[in-house]
Amino acid sequence: MSDNRYADVYQRALNDPESFWAEAAEDIHWDKRWDRVLDDSRPPFYRWFTGGALNTCYNALDVHVEQGNGDRAALIYDSPVTDGGKVFTYAELRDAVANFAGALRNHGVDAGDRVIIYMPMVPEAVVAILACARLGAVHSVVFGGFAANELATRIDDAKPKVMVSASCGIEVNRVIEYKPLLDEAIRLAQHKPGACLILQRPQAEAAMTAGRDVDWNEAVAAAEPAECVSVAATDPLYILYTSGTTGQPKGIVRDNGGHAVALKWSMKNVYNVDEGEVYWAASDVGWVVGHSYIVYAPLLKGCTTVLYEGKPVGTPDPGAFWRVINQHGVRVLFTAPTAFRAIKKEDPEGTYVRKYDLSCFRSLFLAGERCDPDTLVWAQEMLRVPVIDHWWQTETGWAIAANCMGIEPLPVKPGSPTRAVPGYDVRVLDDAGNDLPAGEMGSITVKLPLPPGCLPTLWNNEDGYRKAYLEQHPGHYLTSDGGYRDEDGYLWIMGRIDDVINVAGHRLSTGAMEEVLAAHPAVAECAVLGVADALKGQSPLGLIVVKAGVEVTEEALVPELVSLMREKIGPVADFKQALLVKRLPKTRSGKILRGTVRSMADGTPYKAPATIDDPVILDEIREDLSRLGYPKA
Repeated sequence: MSDNRYADVYQRALNDPESFWAEAAEDIHWDKRWDRVLDDSRPPFYRWFTGGALNTCYNALDVHVEQGNGDRAALIYDSPVTDGGKVFTYAELRDAVANFAGALRNHGVDAGDRVIIYMPMVPEAVVAILACARLGAVHSVVFGGFAANELATRIDDAKPKVMVSASCGIEVNRVIEYKPLLDEAIRLAQHKPGACLILQRPQAEAAMTAGRDVDWNEAVAAAEPAECVSVAATDPLYILYTSGTTGQPKGIVRDNGGHAVALKWSMKNVYNVDEGEVYWAASDVGWVVGHSYIVYAPLLKGCTTVLYEGKPVGTPDPGAFWRVINQHGVRVLFTAPTAFRAIKKEDPEGTYVRKYDLSCFRSLFLAGERCDPDTLVWAQEMLRVPVIDHWWQTETGWAIAANCMGIEPLPVKPGSPTRAVPGYDVRVLDDAGNDLPAGEMGSITVKLPLPPGCLPTLWNNEDGYRKAYLEQHPGHYLTSDGGYRDEDGYLWIMGRIDDVINVAGHRLSTGAMEEVLAAHPAVAECAVLGVADALKGQSPLGLIVVKAGVEVTEEALVPELVSLMREKIGPVADFKQALLVKRLPKTRSGKILRGTVRSMADGTPYKAPATIDDPVILDEIREDLSRLGYPKA
């Protein structure tokens, strides 16, 4: 092994992926060893560890108990919004999961059945996820508080046998009742789940539907603990829906075998965390970070994971994160740049940082949207630990590019997620599929096969998987992000190449937003684009053309549109601003020039395409943008 350890490990994974991942797979308990490490019999649909059998829940919980670590803390629940918390040992968490798995089984859930989990950040959400894995059932977690029609779409696609939910979620200063949203979603959905298991929280009691709804505690009391069910490595572990450009959600599938191997490997090699150490992903279980790094990866590794029901600011102050790190001995924190922008805004001098002893803290990882260099440098100065920006997607389930702290820490370049993680053959291509030289912007792809842990397909939509990710550059996975590689091999991710925008780490479809706006009776035509936002990375901006003859002011219409968006998409859309314009800027073929308008709003250089229908319209749009203060200083 040379002095350049990262380069050696990366090349080994690139040159002989089968032996590389077979070695990593030795760290997982298999009920039956695989026949083939990489099954390439049906390209471009590659599968890992075919013929193998295992149980992910067993690897995350039971194996640690059986190895004598049942008394080790597995899950720390910290809830400033309820002024509560609890610590579960591995033995306690295993027992809670086994009991709830028994409750699910009593309601007809078997291996391969789907269960939708619509929960707040409470321990029962983690229990429900792992209980599904224990039975070999396929969970689909939907972010708590998502709008009813969005939940209904997911119900119809996944066709769950059982729903698991809670009476409410809790924000900084309000309680959000989930049950009315759940009831409405089931009413809207064509598929009707057989039962709903409901956790009653003291902050709001849910009305129960006789014959369908069952109290969580009563369901568990009536159940016998369930043992782990062995499933094929290629069987689905979960479905996680993500926005597509059409507005129709895509069901990302994660398998059992490759997922367990890759995530356990990543804990040491990417994050440099060892078993028994406290690791905290400050995310939500509804998002991929919550799946991968609140629930599965830390527990597979035998770490202690933190489940935080709170915010970076306001619960109660900008020192919330530092209090958690200090109180629980957190070694590594993983969160979104949005969180640090919020903390920086409230406490620019770092006064709250200095109130806590953070000597236990080793490194900060950021992902979810591109981290601006100012935020990264501020975090470094305040915390005096490495701050690592890394890049990955819902589809991949773990990092595509990172500074792999457990292999060989590399120099940080603020604004870059460093280099490709071993297992990913990242390419920057032009429109014709040619590799681009260093410094040239192009479409960022990953040469197939993707490493273990990434999506093998979409739920019941193999053709959609092919069209969305594989067709544009045959032999490559399309990330839909654009950027370049510099002369040192560092990647620079500059933004989406499609019309999905990134609001505080949440990928949202502009197409879905435009459908909502277009439904308003006064709207003739509209466009939504993501403009730069100092706190959230991007925020949606609507351009609205009203119908001829309709007399309406911007002051009257925009609040109606904001309200409509909250109802149909949910608060997560963060839609707050729109402009009434005479017409939308388009090419002659009718394509709306979202990128051009985005650049105008962001104050970045742009060149109007030669195919623009009427160049004068850009002058009109520039004037309209100036009314909202764009470009921002």
